[in-house]
Amino acid sequence: MAVPRVLIQLDCDPQPSTFDALVAIDAGAECLLRHGGVTPDAAVPLVHGAMFTRGGPDLAATAIFIGGSDVTAAEAVWKRVRETFFGPMRVSVLLDPAGANTTASAAVVAAGRHLPLADAAAAAALRAVVLGGTGPVGQRVARLLARKGMAVTVASRSLPRAEEVCRRIAAVVPAGRLDAVLADGPFAVGSPVADAIAAADLIVAAGAAGVSLLDAAGRRHAARARLLIDLNAVPPAGIEGVGAGDKARQDGDTLVYGALGVGGTKMKIHRAAIQRLFAATDAVLDAEDLLAIGEAL
Repeated sequence: MAVPRVLIQLDCDPQPSTFDALVAIDAGAECLLRHGGVTPDAAVPLVHGAMFTRGGPDLAATAIFIGGSDVTAAEAVWKRVRETFFGPMRVSVLLDPAGANTTASAAVVAAGRHLPLADAAAAAALRAVVLGGTGPVGQRVARLLARKGMAVTVASRSLPRAEEVCRRIAAVVPAGRLDAVLADGPFAVGSPVADAIAAADLIVAAGAAGVSLLDAAGRRHAARARLLIDLNAVPPAGIEGVGAGDKARQDGDTLVYGALGVGGTKMKIHRAAIQRLFAATDAVLDAEDLLAIGEAL
């Protein structure tokens, strides 16, 4: 008889995410072991339990999901989990804190439906602006677009934070073309952020829920933009005039996506990733891996 598929949910928040648990069950996990308040040190014995209890082909029926609202804390746990594995003693592991990796991957999948991101030379001629680019989702959208070859502007209310995000992305995407701009108010004509928006083929709003990042005046600068993606589902819209349910809706000369328009792809990526975990013992799924899953759907 086949052993049950067990997903060990390591969440950095005091209470593990019910959203992540429900998606895991819907994706085929038969048993959930949910742990909250997980730190890197606390993760080690939990990983040992996953590694040493089953053997042979049965080990593939155990996997680890790392989540939580604090992305930095989750990444520290992710690092320690991978360091704990050795030789064949390992299980598959997925990192998706605050849904940042699956959401960013879904946004880039949507962009790739309308922009030539699969063609490196064509993608290199394109420019993107990521508003709210220092948040969990914004950072990953910027990283994934930089890997595709687009020139990416990270816009934030804090220029030092935007510059730091660009440095971190450049460390893992050495060929990336990134720059940072301040976006802390109305986009005055001639300001760096207004110039970036005016030059953008793609604009992604990835800020906090309920915060408008690109109003009607800002949109007037975006005459070149072929695609607008707003990842905020809570009113007011992150990009004025974009509805949460918009999915490739034509708005003048621009196509627009809202959070729910991207959300269906996000959920498919999330479920497919959970299923991938139980196919082997060595899957290590970060944002780039989730994007590949999304592009193959």
